[in-house]
Amino acid sequence: MSDQGKSKNSPVFTRRKFLKTSSASAAALMAFCALPGVSWSVENNILKVRTPFDIATFDPAFGSGPIELMVGSCIFNNLITLEKEKSWVWKLEAAESMKQLDPKRIEFRLMRGIMFTNGYGEMTAEDVKYSFHRIIDPKMKNPYAGDWAMLDHVEVKSKYVGIIHLKQAFAPLWNIGLPGPTGLIYSKKAMETVDGKMTVDPLACSGPYELKEWKPKQVIALKKNKLWKGDKAQFDEIQLFPIASDSTAQAAFESGDIDFTVISASAYQSYGNKAPKNARLLQYDSLFYSWLGINMENPMLTDIRVRKAIQMAVDVNAVVEAAYFGLTKPATGAIPPGLIGHRGKSIIPPEGDIAGAKALLAEAGYPNGIELHLACLNNPGVVAQAQVIQAFLGMAGIRILIDQLDPGTFWVLGSDASLGEKANDVQLYLQRFSTFPDPSFAMQWFTSDQVGVWNWERHRSAEFDKLNKQASEETDPAKRDKMYKRMQDIMELSGCYQFLAYEPIFALCRNTLDPQMRPDGYPAVRYFQKT
Repeated sequence: MSDQGKSKNSPVFTRRKFLKTSSASAAALMAFCALPGVSWSVENNILKVRTPFDIATFDPAFGSGPIELMVGSCIFNNLITLEKEKSWVWKLEAAESMKQLDPKRIEFRLMRGIMFTNGYGEMTAEDVKYSFHRIIDPKMKNPYAGDWAMLDHVEVKSKYVGIIHLKQAFAPLWNIGLPGPTGLIYSKKAMETVDGKMTVDPLACSGPYELKEWKPKQVIALKKNKLWKGDKAQFDEIQLFPIASDSTAQAAFESGDIDFTVISASAYQSYGNKAPKNARLLQYDSLFYSWLGINMENPMLTDIRVRKAIQMAVDVNAVVEAAYFGLTKPATGAIPPGLIGHRGKSIIPPEGDIAGAKALLAEAGYPNGIELHLACLNNPGVVAQAQVIQAFLGMAGIRILIDQLDPGTFWVLGSDASLGEKANDVQLYLQRFSTFPDPSFAMQWFTSDQVGVWNWERHRSAEFDKLNKQASEETDPAKRDKMYKRMQDIMELSGCYQFLAYEPIFALCRNTLDPQMRPDGYPAVRYFQKT
């Protein structure tokens, strides 16, 4: 780490000093390679991709992770999709044309001949109407209904033509609703057979691939859809393997068992510039952002001076160096570079101020310091961040106990629905979210109505909520930019957030593949190409 990344009177902290390798990796790899019924042949035109999680539902509109989106985009269709990597430009998918008639009306015309499997017939405008109305149906209780918050109704003009009517202008629709998981189109006839509640059976596929089989915690196999008339599917089969451990996935790649995997920053750094044989090392920008969350309603943290002392003591440069080897830059907010609303700098300087933090803590009535819990996922990279934060807060008299949690425990940590009053027990925690290429998606989780859902800081601001609504309805980019910057100021000034990093994505890929990455950093396996 350079001198610029040091705090006054603080030691140099490196990734190597804190990162501990899990001894379970070798055993996990042995179990992975011994899975029954899985073919490890690199022949037969099969693409093998690692995913960090198994699929929870085949309904991407209710999915909780990238795997639902990855599978959904292979077996279903959106009207439009986003171009790869960082262009932020949409292109037609199931639609033959899309036309903005006025700020509140969008006309679409479907391509003819898009067929649903299992005898459910051709995709029509009625299917589009059903799919979009289903998202906003209160009975469905869709957690992502905000993607279509301004949808009034879809008007069917003919078999292939319809008009999307909005209650008012809604700028995020083109970057979130239409190309995202809530914009996927389902067969109305198929969905009505299950009362609109798809779970472990996709029922009727329309994309270039369809489900071949799913073996929970082993493999999701997709086969070429013979009814598909669009751009030719590149592979006869796509196999998706849920492997939680980055190191296990890395070993599986090196042994030839998978063709593409996201890897950790430490793995990328360890390779230097030399990739394994017949492979490439890749680094992509993404829309992941991470932060230290501080629960303002916890009895130990109601005093804003304590929260600000925590913010002030953290040397963000050191955290970035420890977790990412300096391969990215400190975050200045929740909106990543390249998007409307990205702030050039944060209010709190990224260098820690130990003396200032001590003074605030004493002023708040803790001259001898305070003891707090910091919760994080039991992931080596996240734990490394937690340990750096622990060290700096310790120098300010804030003694930190790190609670390393498995995913099942961590992801309900601040959920009122799951834990009730105990959700308020969380004090500090490390979190990372991704977003879509519109700032509204990044901001929607921090509103007052998200307290106890995803707003674990339990921060409420009437001004923030008002700006969030206004910004989504505003079509002037300059005005939206100003609003979203102000919203991040409000977050930071509350003492509830210390932004940490914009996370790049690192990957290993066979030389025989040209991977296609969505603008939000997810592998769009539907569009993977053979070189």
